[in-house]
Amino acid sequence: MLTPAFDLSQDPDFLTVAIRVPYARVSEFDVYFEGVDFKFYAKPYFLRLTLPGRIVENGNEQGSYDADKGIFTIRLPKETPGQHFEGLNMLTALLAPRKSRTAKPLVEEIGASEVSEGGVEDDDDEFDWEIEQSPYEEVPESALNPNCRYGFGNLRSGVFQRLQDELSDVIDIKDPDFTSAAERRQKRLAAELAKFDPDHYLADFMEDEAVKQVLEYNPWWSDLYSEMMTSLGKSQEEENLAALVSFSEEEKYQLRKFVNKSYLLDKKAHRQVYYSLIDILLAYCYETRVTEGERNVESAWNIRKLSPTLCWFETWTNVHEILVSFGRRVLCYPLYRHFKLVMKTYRDTIKILQLGKSAVLKCLLDIHKIFQENDPAYILNDLYISDYCVWIQKAKSKKLAALAEALKKASLTKAQLGLELEELEAAAFLVQEEETTSKAGVHSTSRQQTPSSSSETSGSEESEGSASLETEESDSEQEEPGGGESETGHSLLGPFVEESSMALLLNDGGMCRSTTFLGSDGGRGQPLASPGAPRAFGPLIQELGEQLETSVQISEPKDSAAGQQDSVLERESRQTPED
Repeated sequence: MLTPAFDLSQDPDFLTVAIRVPYARVSEFDVYFEGVDFKFYAKPYFLRLTLPGRIVENGNEQGSYDADKGIFTIRLPKETPGQHFEGLNMLTALLAPRKSRTAKPLVEEIGASEVSEGGVEDDDDEFDWEIEQSPYEEVPESALNPNCRYGFGNLRSGVFQRLQDELSDVIDIKDPDFTSAAERRQKRLAAELAKFDPDHYLADFMEDEAVKQVLEYNPWWSDLYSEMMTSLGKSQEEENLAALVSFSEEEKYQLRKFVNKSYLLDKKAHRQVYYSLIDILLAYCYETRVTEGERNVESAWNIRKLSPTLCWFETWTNVHEILVSFGRRVLCYPLYRHFKLVMKTYRDTIKILQLGKSAVLKCLLDIHKIFQENDPAYILNDLYISDYCVWIQKAKSKKLAALAEALKKASLTKAQLGLELEELEAAAFLVQEEETTSKAGVHSTSRQQTPSSSSETSGSEESEGSASLETEESDSEQEEPGGGESETGHSLLGPFVEESSMALLLNDGGMCRSTTFLGSDGGRGQPLASPGAPRAFGPLIQELGEQLETSVQISEPKDSAAGQQDSVLERESRQTPED
């Protein structure tokens, strides 16, 4: 808390307290007085006085606030009219608390336990809630750097020398009262480079569904601009433009609360005011578009963070550098970071300027309301927005029209932002193309392999049963090229032989011809009978059956097993000679 500058005076019936609280949040302040106690609070200031006489609340107390000087004046009735209060100029004594307390007890019991038996503190002891105060010291103008100015028209200085600790969350720059404009810009650019996140940018660039929805939103000025272009055409007189924009009762109440004042600005400061207006409107248009007109707790943060004028006290020399700075900050700080959003906001700002100062004033009133409801952004109203709301009402419409034309002629590209966006996008597209090609190759290979593998599987199943028989017959043909009939076998069920491929055939003379079989070990077996050698048929067939049982594997379908087995048995019975 800061102790404000104050002064006390009196007359026979009243005590007057004048409190100077520049840049305080005067919309919320508290005053308490009873007996000899007086307390005043208006963020970030707090004042507590112990008066030399008693005052009373009887309905005759009065209070006023001078917005130009930032001074509260409070008149308090004395409890005893005509009493003279001594020592009103002893400011340090008035700041002292009514009772002096020390951290150590005046009487200490030796050997007593440090902790009470119950393990709790004595409830009768009164806790000291008093805040230590020190008298206010005015900073002389000579101690301030004339090149470190800020605020509307660069008319402020020395504000943050005492408020830096209280309002450090409002601005990004540290010690603005001792930082020149060139140093501010250098530090701002370095902070933006450190904050830029390529992953976040590429995520919004490659997956931009949410950004497209934001781009399609039509804010309130879009309809007014369309109406202006339809009804007025190129003739944009000030009276006609003012008729397009209407103010709500709340906005009218805001206007009545402002203090009418004039601003003595030189040519450089006047140009700076117009340039900073573009910067502030760009930030406001972005906030309105991404929230679709529905304010939230982040609205104040978005506006002041995207405007270097508000958070870095930046100064400008041309329109192009304003666009570059805004584009960089959009791609570094908020939720939606897309270059198309930068360009859309740029076109929104042009429309507002072309609609005239009534539309600009409506935007400024909305910003003022957002900041006033946010703690501690309200300080920016005192530094910039309140003055803009008063100044714009007297600004010349031709100046705003010329500003809109200068903004239309300006251009912005990704390369000018200095964040290597085009290189990042090219790398992202290259990676995406490689992933697509890789996936396409995998799918093509799987489609080619699937039918061939199935055919190989079925073919192996079909050929597995016939491979041993084909090998057997081919070896037989090589041994007996001129032999009798030899055909490929198709079934290995049962005795495995068919009528056209019997392993043992009878010739006309009753002699049998030998056929070579595979042994049970997969090698070549011995001939069962040599041609022309007479031997008994019964033992021969019995030996043939025993070798068949040990050498042949069954692989034919089950439905053909019974029929083929019966036919083979029938043939064997015919081939067996009678005894």
